[in-house]
Amino acid sequence: MKTKIQICIIDDEKHGRDYISLLLKKEFPEFEIVFQASNIEDSYKNLLKNTPDIIFLDIQLNESTAFDLLSKFNEIPSQIIFITAYENYAIQAIRCGATDYLLKPIKKIDFIVAVNKALENIKKTQTVHTNPLQDNKVILSTLQGFKVINIADIVRCEADSSYTTFYLANKTKIMVSKTLHEFELALPELNFFRIHHKYLINMNHLQEYIKGRGGQVVMSDGSVLDVSFRRKNEFLHKIGNTD
Repeated sequence: MKTKIQICIIDDEKHGRDYISLLLKKEFPEFEIVFQASNIEDSYKNLLKNTPDIIFLDIQLNESTAFDLLSKFNEIPSQIIFITAYENYAIQAIRCGATDYLLKPIKKIDFIVAVNKALENIKKTQTVHTNPLQDNKVILSTLQGFKVINIADIVRCEADSSYTTFYLANKTKIMVSKTLHEFELALPELNFFRIHHKYLINMNHLQEYIKGRGGQVVMSDGSVLDVSFRRKNEFLHKIGNTD
C-alpha cells in the first residue's frame, strides 16, 4: 500500500502546471507529483507506467482534447479533476467520470474542495477489497463467484489492462476483473511492493535480485520479473540494500 497520494498534472501550458504544483505544495504538501505532461503522447506513455491517485487534466491539449487521451484506455482508476477555460465540456467530462470540473483561473477554495472530494472517493475504494473479518485473507471475485485465499499464498500479481492475475504458491492462478492499482491499495504494504507498472510482488516470496538498470527479481515460483528504474531505489531501500 502506498503511503503518499500520487498526483499527475497534464496541461499544455507551463504556467498552468506550475500553478497547480504551487497549490499542491501549499495546501497538500504530503502529496507526491509523479509526473507532469503537456501533450497526449507523453501523457499516454506516463499513464502506462504510472497509476496516479489523482489526475489534474486540462481539456484542451494543443490540437487535441483530454477526451482523445482518455479514449486510449479502457479504464483509468484515478480520480480525474478536469481543468479548463471552457464551460461547454462539463457534460462530456461528467460522462467520463469526472471527480470535479474546475474553470480557469482556478480559485483556491474550489481547488481544495475538489481535492478533498477525490480523497473521499479514494478512501471508499481502499476498504472494499479485503475481508474485514480475516485480515490474513483476501476475497477475489471471479466469473463463477468468489474465492477466499491466504495473503501469504500470493506470490505475485500481474496487470493486464483492467484485469489482474494472481499467481499463487501452489502454481495456480486467478484472473480478476479489477486493476492492479486497486489491489496495490488493498494488500498490506509490509508484505507487498509494486516493482513495475505490471508487477506487484509479495516480498516474502522474493528469492533473488539481479543487478541492472532497474534490475530483476526472481520469485519463489521461478518467475523472473523486471524492476522499473523509477522504483529501483525505493525497492532496494525496502529490502535494506542501498548498494
